[in-house]
Amino acid sequence: MVIRGASVYTKDHEFVEKDIVTDGILIVTDSVNDCEIFDAEGLYAIPGLVDIHFHGAKGHDFCDGDAKGLKEIARYEAENGILAICPATMTYSEEILEGIMDNAAAFSPEEDMAELVGINMEGPFISPEKIGAQNPKYLTDPDVSMFKRLNERAKGLIKLVDIAPELVGSMDFIRELSGEVNISIAHTACDYDTAMAAFESGARHVTHLFNAMPGLNHRDPGPIRVAMEKEAEAEIIADGVHIHPAMVRMAFESFPEDKIILIADSMEATGLPDGEYQLGGQKVTVTGKRAVLTEHPETIAGSASNLFDCMKTAISMGIKKELAVRAASENPAKAIGIDDKYGKLEEGYIANIVLVDEDFNIRYIFNRGKLLEI
Repeated sequence: MVIRGASVYTKDHEFVEKDIVTDGILIVTDSVNDCEIFDAEGLYAIPGLVDIHFHGAKGHDFCDGDAKGLKEIARYEAENGILAICPATMTYSEEILEGIMDNAAAFSPEEDMAELVGINMEGPFISPEKIGAQNPKYLTDPDVSMFKRLNERAKGLIKLVDIAPELVGSMDFIRELSGEVNISIAHTACDYDTAMAAFESGARHVTHLFNAMPGLNHRDPGPIRVAMEKEAEAEIIADGVHIHPAMVRMAFESFPEDKIILIADSMEATGLPDGEYQLGGQKVTVTGKRAVLTEHPETIAGSASNLFDCMKTAISMGIKKELAVRAASENPAKAIGIDDKYGKLEEGYIANIVLVDEDFNIRYIFNRGKLLEI
């Protein structure tokens, strides 16, 4: 197929009118005889989005460990232009996490589903002081053997593991595993020096920057300032609830353009009406875009927005569309080591293509080269 007439997002991170040629699954350079022509005149072509931190959608949670539910999540993501997914676990016991890993390892997407390209292990190696919507019952100190057992169950799918660096054993964990998995600073009460030690030991990622961590302070700069100085990969939830627009703009200004990563952190209510739901076994009340723990309404419990909507919201906050697209496609793909096949519209890449209008409304989606019905 030749997709013709669109302004295509290129490897130089700009929009240029050019053809996109596919041989079915992959993007190629030369068309073949009798190639189908798809008219994309007046549209923008962006890579299929890559979400490396979200929990669920459409009434299903990744941590349910349910094959049918995971398929429904993957179908919803694909329908919204998110064509590669790395869903996140919550803080659970090793026994519960084993079932989640088994379910992920067995997943095989159908044509209308996003591809599962990794797992983000968000718990249980996090701080009780910054627990957020996680379940304190299952907290534990970092455990290398536990991680290795779970990653073996997942068939190597764990691409990110979150850690509070102030916990006992954190530095040894980081030093031993940083060459095997991307280690992210998360749900932490650590100070500047402890965060610096973590990054110098091999951590290179920050989970939902600003959320579940100390803020910037002139006498106690904390982990956020360290992340800026070390030019870490920084996740941002730009759903309009988690972070003020001015802070979203500051994050994009403070980190290199190839290190800022948009995530959704969406939970099972995403794609459904307001009501009562759950996250990590805890009751959640959803009103509009805002999801909070029912028993602790001051605590935000994930988001009710998908990554595509977060990307659009970031643009509405003043982020250039070229930067927002990169932060939702190429950058997350790079963070989990799949940027050789995902996140770009270049030769040899999977033909995950989203065609949008000038307001970034989705018009057409090509999932692994196949036009989806949306």
